[in-house]
Order: sequence, then structure tokens, then C-alpha cells
Amino acid sequence: MQTGAQTSIKTNVKTSVKTAKRKVVIIGGGPAGLMAAETVSQAISSDAMQLTVQTDVQVDVYDAMPSVGRKFLLAGKGGMNLTHSEPSDAFLARYGDRQQYLAGMLASFGAAELRVWAEALGVTTFIGSSGRVFPTDMKAAPLLRAWLHRLRTAGVGFHMRHRWLGWDGDALRFSTPEGEQTIQADAVVLALGGGSWARLGSDGAWVAPLQQRGIDVAPLQPANCGFDVGWSEHFRQRFAGQALITVVAHFAQDDGTPLARQGQFVMTEGGVEGSLIYALSALLRKRIASQGKAVMYLDLAPGKSAERIMQEVMHPRGSRSLSSHLQSKVGLDPLKIGLLRECLTAEQFQQPAALAAAIKALPLTLHAARPIDEAISSAGGVMFDALNDKLMLQNLPGVFCAGEMLDWEAPTGGYLLTACFASGRQAGLGVLDCLAKFT
Repeated sequence: MQTGAQTSIKTNVKTSVKTAKRKVVIIGGGPAGLMAAETVSQAISSDAMQLTVQTDVQVDVYDAMPSVGRKFLLAGKGGMNLTHSEPSDAFLARYGDRQQYLAGMLASFGAAELRVWAEALGVTTFIGSSGRVFPTDMKAAPLLRAWLHRLRTAGVGFHMRHRWLGWDGDALRFSTPEGEQTIQADAVVLALGGGSWARLGSDGAWVAPLQQRGIDVAPLQPANCGFDVGWSEHFRQRFAGQALITVVAHFAQDDGTPLARQGQFVMTEGGVEGSLIYALSALLRKRIASQGKAVMYLDLAPGKSAERIMQEVMHPRGSRSLSSHLQSKVGLDPLKIGLLRECLTAEQFQQPAALAAAIKALPLTLHAARPIDEAISSAGGVMFDALNDKLMLQNLPGVFCAGEMLDWEAPTGGYLLTACFASGRQAGLGVLDCLAKFT
């Protein structure tokens, strides 16, 4: 919509009878878009989660794919991690330097509210040992089915294989199986995802149409992604696909503050990926951008002091090989020993002091993030300065943005989904406020 969108809304309402419906278009059928559709169509009360169907608003969801929620379903394939149960301050900190923009919407619809919402759909949840929150059956499909049923019952329309192309004046342009179509709307929510998983619909094609309208968009970058290391052929052939279990990664932030995370990750054909790497991916990506590489230090034997490691390494090994000695005395598995050989010179590996130091702080150098289409999510997007507090574009009144297409990122663990739900709800509330001004 152009700047005249508010005038269009005002004119439509003034010249229409009270029973005429105003049209709200949601573009994107992921969690953010569906939550925006629910908020507008059912007017969720911020106090009691009560649902009251809106009879004067027609909500329609448009998506380029044959069905909605495809990335949501894929994310739940190994167990649907909806949110996280950690305290709100720690939860909010997961959003890094964007937490100030997300704080209000997460306070209104955060982890606790998301669990209540799921319960209302008949999906009970539980807190796992890691603090992550899952549906009891661990599946995404039952939740999505119940949600879509509720939306359809509320009158929400769904239009599949409709790819948004931008605007033609104030009208929305779509490529459809029947050819190009234009659609007028009183308000629009763009919830088009980020730039990862293009085959599921998140291809970042929305960037150009927004930039053409003067909207500031930060470049899309891979987040929750793997990184290239450049293994030797021997290491790659022997260890690619294997998981490095129970290590602590140490990384010095730009201000010198040390950061430590315990977890695990996987060796890939050319580098590393997995939950521990994803948790550090924003810092690693930024360090590579500024310095050309990022170095993190791995403690391969957490729980054992450096002094004890030195004693074990120095312990007489008799006729055993050094690798066998490290397995029996230090508890290192073949992968950890392989990493030591890969990252140290042959001379360092044979020197007890250097070897013991490396077991507690093995430098691993990362050279580049993997391509964005391999990433779980993306950073960058519509900048918050381009939006008001209701997520409406300052330059395009009546047009709202939500979800991963906004300029924020978070690690895996339920944080991505929670912010998508919360921002979708915020945009939906913004639409209701916008429409109410012209009632």
C-alpha cells in the first residue's frame, strides 16, 4: 500500500453500510502470519485469552506454497520445540542487541502465554530436561491441524500458490495458477519469512519490493548455521557426520567479555554445525565479517582441571600408543583425539605441555558461514526504525510486518518460534487498532 492507504480505509468505511466487511490480507502462512490472522479474526483479549469472532472483518491468508506451515512442520520433525521455560530476563537476552524491540511483545505474549494458547487448541506441553518446551506428543502436525480448523471456523480464507510480487499502485500483485491478479485490502500483514529454506517458501524475494517503496532492509544473512573449517581429507573421511559430545566452547566477545557454552555439535564434510555452533553463530558470523576468521577454543574435557589433565598426560603410558593413553587416562574418544591431531602440529601433539593445554583450550578456526539457504534461520530484514511500535511501516500506513522478516535473530531452543508468534500477534493487534480508528 502507498501512503494513501489510510485515506482508502477511511473512505471505504464512510461510504459502506455497517455490515460491510473490511478486508485484511495476511501474506505468509507461517506461525507469524497465522497468529496475525487469528488475532484479527478473533480479537484475542490481552487479559483473558477470550475469543470473540470479528463479524465485520474478512481475513484472508495468501501463501506461495501449496499448503501453509511447511517450515513449521519441518522444524517439528525431530520434536516440536515451541518455546523455552527459562526466566524472562534470560529469555529476552537471547535476542541480543534486538531485545529492546522485542521486549514489549514478548512480555505480552511470551513462553507462558504460548503454552496457554496451545492448551486451548487441545495440545498439552511439557518442559524437557534442557528447559525447552514441547507438545506432549512431540509433534507439530496436530497443533497445526487444530489451529487451521479454528481459523477456518472463524472465517479465515486461505489462498495457496499465490506468490506476492509487490504492488500495483495501492493494489497487491500476486502470481497465481490462473495468472497475475491484483487485490485491494484495507490492511496488510507481511509475514514472508527470512531468507533460509527457499524450497519451503522463505526465499527473501520480498526484499526488492519493499526497498522499491523506500523501506530500509538490513541484508539477509545466515543464522543458526554451520561454518567452514577446511578439514584435511583424512579427517573428513574418518569423522564427517560424527558428533562431538560434551564440550565447552569459549569465545571472547568484541568487548573482551569471555563467553562459555557447553553442548555438542557435528563434524560436516567441510566444517561444523549443530546446537552449540548455532548458539554462537551470530558472534561467529560477525567476527568473520570483521576479521576474516573466528577462533573459538574447545574444552574437550570439561569437569577436569588443567592440573589433572597435565598429570594424566604425563602419566607413564608404557607400551600403549598416545591415542590409547588419552582414551584411558583422560577419557577422550577417537573424535576428540582426531581433532587434536587435526588442529595441532605433529610436534605439539607429542609435547605433554602443549597437548594438555590444547585438551582444555583447543583453538578451532572458522573461515566462513555456510550459505543462507542451508541455515535454520536468517538475520537481517526490515529494520525496526522503519516500523512503529505496532509493527506498521512508517512509510506505508496500513502495512504491517511480522516474524522472521524483521531484523532480529535468536538461537534455536524455542526462541525463534516464540518471537514469530509474538510479533504476529503484535501486528494483528496493530491492524485492529488501525481499522478501529476509521470505524
